[in-house]
Amino acid sequence: MNKLNIAIAGTGFGASVHLPALRYSENLNAYSFFHHKESKKEEIENKYGLKCYCDWGKLISNNNIDGIIIATPPESRFELAKEALKYKKHLLLEKPVAITSEEIEILQRIALRDNLSVCVDFEYRVVPHFLQAKEIIDQNKLGNIFLIKLDWIMSSRSNPEREWNWYSLSEKGGGVIGALGTHAFDILHWFFGDPINVSAQISTSITKRPKSNKMLDVTSEDICLANMEIENYLGELLPCQLSLSSVSRNGSGFNLEIYGSDGSLFLKSDNQKDYVHGFSLHYSDKENKLNNIIPKDEFIFKKTWADGRIAPVKGIHSLWAESIIRGRPVVPGLSEGLISQKVSEGIKQSASSGFKVKISKGIF
Repeated sequence: MNKLNIAIAGTGFGASVHLPALRYSENLNAYSFFHHKESKKEEIENKYGLKCYCDWGKLISNNNIDGIIIATPPESRFELAKEALKYKKHLLLEKPVAITSEEIEILQRIALRDNLSVCVDFEYRVVPHFLQAKEIIDQNKLGNIFLIKLDWIMSSRSNPEREWNWYSLSEKGGGVIGALGTHAFDILHWFFGDPINVSAQISTSITKRPKSNKMLDVTSEDICLANMEIENYLGELLPCQLSLSSVSRNGSGFNLEIYGSDGSLFLKSDNQKDYVHGFSLHYSDKENKLNNIIPKDEFIFKKTWADGRIAPVKGIHSLWAESIIRGRPVVPGLSEGLISQKVSEGIKQSASSGFKVKISKGIF
């Protein structure tokens, strides 16, 4: 079959990761870019060899374009996505999908009504060590789970001289919850079940950042500490402790510990710039013997790149393409994006009120 033509909105992550992933896709073809600044049009076209649209209306009304990857800053994603869905475009959205859960529910209604595939780029769902960990959990090798502990301690914004931008503003979707938390909440939901309750604290360690010789206020959080209860498929509540940081120099990276009646599981990586390279998985049985677990061949990427982000994004592209071609729902999609967003909102509400917050379920 002919490849599906895909446009990319956003020239940051969109150009550095989505574009090379598309160029190795079996079913998707990189067709064009979108950038809101006309002054960037020629530069983008010369650099990437693709047509660049600066008028969103012209891009979404182009019948040659089958789908759009929206990798812009979070604040603009909802309006861009809503307009694109009206023109029957399939979508792949970066996370957080939108600023509010109500916006995601609007996108859900439109996509379901018109049978459009909307994928969310939760890349860890296709990473080999995560797939292997999920299989071990599903096989009940841990027995009754007593405790889940996830620490994601990064240094990406630990330099106070790093320039102020949209990430510095909570109202624009910035902060460690949007950057790391949305992934963490999706991983926990995927592995264990529905998040039910949360109590949390958030803080801003670096309160000002430089921009054009000025020091501007930072309103987004860079630390998040949360206690969660997750309901598994048996209706049991699993306790979970979560720590997120984007300002920890020499931070320990990703560290998920799962303790159960029959064993423990440890999924770790101290590589702070890669989604794939550096992960390890260890299982401890009842005899306390620690076993290094290598992912099964069926979970391993056929090709990886020096930039480890490209392979899992290509994996998400494949799930999206299959959904479009077969006319079937895609996972991860808007339902998963909505759950993650509701946890994000619950954490911020708890931090503001000082009380435990119940996480409401989506409308579907």
